Amino acid sequence: MAQEDVGGPHGIHEQEAVVRDTALVPHTRPALVTGELGTRRFRILHTTRATGAARRLAAQIEDIRDAFGQMLGRDWPGTTEIRIGVGREEFDALALPGGKPPGWAVALAYPAHQIILLDALSLNAPDGPTTLRHELAHVALGQLAPSWPHWFQEGVAQNLTEERYSVTHYAALFRAVTQERVFHFEDLSNHWPDVPSDVEIAYAQSAAFVGFLISRHGPEAMGQLVDGVRAQEPFELAFGKAFHSSLEVEEKDWRHGLSARYGWLPLTTSSALLWLVASGLCVAAFLRRRHQKAAKMAELAAEDAAEDAALRLLAAAQAAPEAAPPSDAQHPWPEWHSANTPPTAQPEARDDGAEAREGSMDRDASSDLDSGNADAGGGDDDTPSRPSKPTLH
Repeated sequence: MAQEDVGGPHGIHEQEAVVRDTALVPHTRPALVTGELGTRRFRILHTTRATGAARRLAAQIEDIRDAFGQMLGRDWPGTTEIRIGVGREEFDALALPGGKPPGWAVALAYPAHQIILLDALSLNAPDGPTTLRHELAHVALGQLAPSWPHWFQEGVAQNLTEERYSVTHYAALFRAVTQERVFHFEDLSNHWPDVPSDVEIAYAQSAAFVGFLISRHGPEAMGQLVDGVRAQEPFELAFGKAFHSSLEVEEKDWRHGLSARYGWLPLTTSSALLWLVASGLCVAAFLRRRHQKAAKMAELAAEDAAEDAALRLLAAAQAAPEAAPPSDAQHPWPEWHSANTPPTAQPEARDDGAEAREGSMDRDASSDLDSGNADAGGGDDDTPSRPSKPTLH
């Protein structure tokens, strides 16, 4: 069996494969198939579990094929068969005899037999529609002409799936230009390089060159190229007739503009630098804002912790037992009486010295009184004298 592993190190190329062995003969409908849906140019065979996926695919498959005709300038003839199952077991059971898909694949194309094999689960993946378009591209080119250069097949497929606009492709071409590792397309006609990083460059530059040819010459020239190769003309001859130029000249013109599109120059002279700077400023502002917010939150947390500590201290002080009051015997409290209540006489303890001092004071007072009386008797004559008190015998 001639099976081509077109898997690369990135994207859907890790999940799709192509079987180009024309000796394979399609067998009758697999026993696992329980339903069939038909459109104008497609026949969709599905298992019971894949019924829903088959109906969704039937609603959009014709529009996808129309987009191919607009880019290639030609539509491939006949009816394309798509087989859909769910899970690895059904996927393998729907394969052609001798054309079992590799274990890593979720999609498989048989271009010579115009058959595509799909795992319905892959259609729900983010790159599911891209995988389907990529397989259709291989079937389209296989039906339009028997032989194509490898770089042209993959370049057309990636332009049909719009993979060439991915960041991965830009990064690969940027690396190729800055490191001067862009391959010549005559070296990519039959096979890819062996090194994975070189395979990425081969995919990216093939997509970019086919896109360059389409934008420069248009779909009509692409259709003339298809007609020439289908008429079994050598690819280089059909290329010259369709584009009125040689492959060597077109490749030289394409290489001439690589530095302006994928080198350092676009980052310094185009709007890419503005967006890069703006993105950096946005990131810096976001980080600064987050730092300020974190500092504010830390400050609020510290204030809350301080308040909690103060509340705990206050609660502890209120819960502690009050200190015992001093004893009355040691510190007597004075008794206060109202104006209508006479104070109770309190016996006073007197010592001998106090009594002696009071006796002396009484004697002095008596002497002063007698002396005063004597002075009063011998005073002014005009003052009538007081008769003496009679003495009783």
